[in-house]
Amino acid sequence: MDKKYEWRTGRSCIYDINLHLIFVTKYRRDVFTKDMLSRLKDLFAETCDQMGCTLHEFNGEDDHVHLLLSFPPKLAISNLVGKLKGKSAYFLCQEYWEQLKDKLWGKHLWSPSYCAVSCGGTSLDIIKQYIQNQRKPPSDKSIKKSKALTGRKRTRYTRP
Repeated sequence: MDKKYEWRTGRSCIYDINLHLIFVTKYRRDVFTKDMLSRLKDLFAETCDQMGCTLHEFNGEDDHVHLLLSFPPKLAISNLVGKLKGKSAYFLCQEYWEQLKDKLWGKHLWSPSYCAVSCGGTSLDIIKQYIQNQRKPPSDKSIKKSKALTGRKRTRYTRP
């Protein structure tokens, strides 16, 4: 994974701006399944392309997601975050509302806050490895098995 990230060029500048973003679900609710995370990755990649950004890495857990992307200097981070959260919430709520309605209320998917970390001094491979090593949400099959064994609803996934 010694891929070199090339400098990008704009009309009057040369830049290499990389950003690690973290979005948390509203009230830190356990919302995402593997299918939802896969759909989120597609939505984020499409939105990044539309805004002149590049999504280098994506992963998430049941209550938050990590993105590693590069973006042009003319783009404000707050605008980028607004577009990413807005589009993803709209499509995820439309496509997975039956699964989401018991976990969310008021149709709010994302917390209004976000974490943005500049990646200027760190190797991108280290950040990519950190994002790839996020724990995965349990599958629907394992949730059903767990419910059957315990006889109660799943409240929160914990690491073994």
